[in-house]
Amino acid sequence: MPALTSRRVLLKSRPVGLPKPSDFQVVDEPVPAPKDGELLCRTIYLSLDPYMRGRISGVKSYAKGVDPGDMMVGGTVSEVLESRHPDFKPGDVVQSSHGWQTHAVASGTSVRKLDPKLAPISTALGVLGMPGMTAYVGLLDIGQPKAGETVVVSAASGAVGAVVGQLAKLKGCRAVGIAGSKEKCDYVVGGLGFDACVNYKTESLVPALTAACPKGVDVYFENVGGEVLDAVVQLLNPFSRIPLCGLISQYNATGPVSGPSWRALLTNRVLVKGFIVSDHLDRMPAFLADCTAWVRDGKLRFREDIVDGLENAPTAFIGLLQGKNFGKLLVRVGADPTRR
Repeated sequence: MPALTSRRVLLKSRPVGLPKPSDFQVVDEPVPAPKDGELLCRTIYLSLDPYMRGRISGVKSYAKGVDPGDMMVGGTVSEVLESRHPDFKPGDVVQSSHGWQTHAVASGTSVRKLDPKLAPISTALGVLGMPGMTAYVGLLDIGQPKAGETVVVSAASGAVGAVVGQLAKLKGCRAVGIAGSKEKCDYVVGGLGFDACVNYKTESLVPALTAACPKGVDVYFENVGGEVLDAVVQLLNPFSRIPLCGLISQYNATGPVSGPSWRALLTNRVLVKGFIVSDHLDRMPAFLADCTAWVRDGKLRFREDIVDGLENAPTAFIGLLQGKNFGKLLVRVGADPTRR
């Protein structure tokens, strides 16, 4: 097979505040031929996620950051073009973390083979991928919801929040979402089956949440931080739990940010636990078994926001940080052979 060129998106400069398109650079670079045990892969879908903002900030975190000149990181679903690994053949579809590029050479031990017959392959980056597993582990293992309790989740129409609320309903809880538009709130209630959803952009949060949560809040799945967290804290019940997943409202901050009312967290003996889903990979078999069945049976619904073209990834990523996406944000880098 002749040598291929991979189009890649690099971090050109560290963003100050909200990233700008000029902080990124698109380049074309040759792809080496695969060696023994390796695969040559063509990217079909690229996942865009809020955690990527932290990776380019230059601040020490739980994973290696992206420095200027480095390729942007990200989860991918790809088609195997050439295989020098006995467990894979051309045409196989795999999930991995090949980053923002059109082609990649990967070790056969770094990818997971997908079965397109079980679910659309794009779901391996959303409801049946890292976002779905984040919801599963955070809610069930840390939130530990009990039937009859009230579960509130911010960014409720997003890839993680949408799954959290549906899992809460499957566990017999009252599910209340917080989202940023009437369209998103309508979808959360009408499309996903939440009991209520509060529009934080048009409603006064504390009164609206009080009406939506007449028995208070037992589990708050935190994705946002800021004013939303400040409001929810005031409604927390004794011995409530907060799985701390993300603080997207603070990711582009250029100065100090205000914190929650720690007094309320103390007096109500609230459990607040930050978590990173990669620390819980032992839960992946249970997550895939449960959630694949629920997706197949229509008990777990999902929505995808797909942008075409790798060159549009920077603009889409900036929009993600502004809440412009609706559902799991993906970039369709190349043709999907499983969708006819």
